[in-house]
Amino acid sequence: MAQYGRILLKLSGETMAGAGTFGIDPERVISLASEVGAIAQKGLQVGLVIGGGNIFRGIALAARNMDRVTGDHMGMLATVINSLAMQDALEHMGVHTRVMSAIEMHQVCEPYIRRRAIRHLEKGRVVIFAAGTSNPYFSTDTAATLRALEIHAEVIAKATKVDGVYDKDPMKHSDAVMYKEISYTEVLAKSLGVMDSTSIAMCRDNKLPIVVFNLNTPGNIMRMSMGEPVGTVIR
Repeated sequence: MAQYGRILLKLSGETMAGAGTFGIDPERVISLASEVGAIAQKGLQVGLVIGGGNIFRGIALAARNMDRVTGDHMGMLATVINSLAMQDALEHMGVHTRVMSAIEMHQVCEPYIRRRAIRHLEKGRVVIFAAGTSNPYFSTDTAATLRALEIHAEVIAKATKVDGVYDKDPMKHSDAVMYKEISYTEVLAKSLGVMDSTSIAMCRDNKLPIVVFNLNTPGNIMRMSMGEPVGTVIR
């Protein structure tokens, strides 16, 4: 039986690229969809936010003199592309899915309406929240936190490429130590870079726990949703 009734799963756009550095890897998307679909079919209500970094990264281009607002809007559209790809993969597996966009594009997906999103979840549909918050200067981490709070998710599950939250970058330091549990305040004070500071502060202020886990370990999404001790818990 699932540990949680309703979760918000946050994936980076880079996960959609698989072994590549950009674009969408169909096999990787199918693999991710199978894990998301498995927990949905267990009865867990799943909201999903996917970044757009595999297609476009607004901050990087802002540093190259592109207007930041323009870059962020382009990044939001990239998240819609990723969301549609995930929706297609899930529905091929028989998992009913809705993409809801913070930027209205009626020919492509539904506009985000909070009460409608909750109703979709109650009917067992996976809801993919696209286009961030529709506002520039806000990351998809912040969008994930906002949507999690709005739909009354019990946890944010933040999928990463490492096993959890470490005291320093484990990709660069072999002596990095992983936390099993850590407080929001410690994450902010130590600038651990799990999610942006706005997201962490919002979770802290609303007592929304975050589970950080390794997406590259097959089955971790299921283990996390079943309440097994996977990754790091921030609370």
